[in-house]
Amino acid sequence: MPTEKLTKGQYKVAATGFLSLFSIVGIMFYGLPFFFDFWVKDFGWTRATVTSGNVFGKVIIGPLFGFAAGWIVDRFGPKRLMLFGIFICGMAVIGLSKMNSLFEFYALYMLMALGYMCGGPLPNQVLTSRWFNKSRGKAMGFAYLGIGIGGMLVPQIARWLNKQMDWRSSLVMLGSLMILVALPMALFVKENPADKTTEDKLNNPAIPFSSILKNRSFYFLALGSMCSIGAVAGVSQNLKLFFSLDLKYSQSEAANVISLVLGASIIGRLLMGWLADRYSKKYVMMLIYTLISLSIVLLFFVQTPGVIYLFALIFGIGLGGDYMIIPLMAAELFGIKVMGRVMGLVLTVDGLAEAFGPVLAGWLRDRNGSYAIGFSALILLSVIGTFAVWMLPAKKTLQ
Repeated sequence: MPTEKLTKGQYKVAATGFLSLFSIVGIMFYGLPFFFDFWVKDFGWTRATVTSGNVFGKVIIGPLFGFAAGWIVDRFGPKRLMLFGIFICGMAVIGLSKMNSLFEFYALYMLMALGYMCGGPLPNQVLTSRWFNKSRGKAMGFAYLGIGIGGMLVPQIARWLNKQMDWRSSLVMLGSLMILVALPMALFVKENPADKTTEDKLNNPAIPFSSILKNRSFYFLALGSMCSIGAVAGVSQNLKLFFSLDLKYSQSEAANVISLVLGASIIGRLLMGWLADRYSKKYVMMLIYTLISLSIVLLFFVQTPGVIYLFALIFGIGLGGDYMIIPLMAAELFGIKVMGRVMGLVLTVDGLAEAFGPVLAGWLRDRNGSYAIGFSALILLSVIGTFAVWMLPAKKTLQ
């Protein structure tokens, strides 16, 4: 298969995506769970409570701003929205260092949800799709490496910071790092390539929104991604609690396994991006979802020596491909003209699943004294997602 000869602008776009996702998802999403057990101990909150911040944030922010954010990206471009989102996310993480009540906790998570919607995957997915064609899978995979590397490094950084200072000061450092890492590159990236052919494609009349809502592929994509992301979030947001409070791992042991998961996700992003450029994205997506289902099953056998590392490897590879494959599948089915609107809606429902999945697993653990039922529910979600993707066509459905 022929490959694109990359331009300087494409390298900048890939770097912008990498640093933005490193910051907003790698640090914020995967870094904050490292503090959950501190909040349980210091505030007396339950597991369900400390994993419920995403619920309040994304249930309110997602439906209110998801489609609006997609429309803004399609109409005005992703850059300004990205800059706003990066700054808001960093300030919200710093704000968590000052919290002393549930009201503050939920308010700051709502602010983070707004920043995530504006500066996270949505604008980066559209930006990458505009600049890349034949190598879109590899480019998306590289951008999403930021999540894996950020998620892999942050537990170690947080562990080191917590040895030097209290968790509040650690959050100030992490929030500041988010802004310093992501904002400068986003300031200078160009939203559209200068190539006239690409500009003409982007300026063609937009496909009516009603055409998207009438297309069943949209609903299968939304259902499949929602179920899988709910399962992935349910596992990843409870891992530190599971390791530290249930399995009695030390802080170092928990950080090492979580870092291994995120390290394996780097392999997953590169591998799945490479596969998506060469094979049907539908079947690559099904492979990813199958790996996630199988990996959660392994959590029932973590007392067996070596199984926890096998889980970390398989789950990490699936995790690496999970978020990245969704925009690739959307571009394959609907084209880039409607990417902002399609992904705005898909990310809204995905955000709800991402919020409720961890709470469901945490609530079932609090109720039953074990994660067995919670993990079983997450496996079922992942299997449903796989069947939904199986119902998708392999070719573009909107022209």
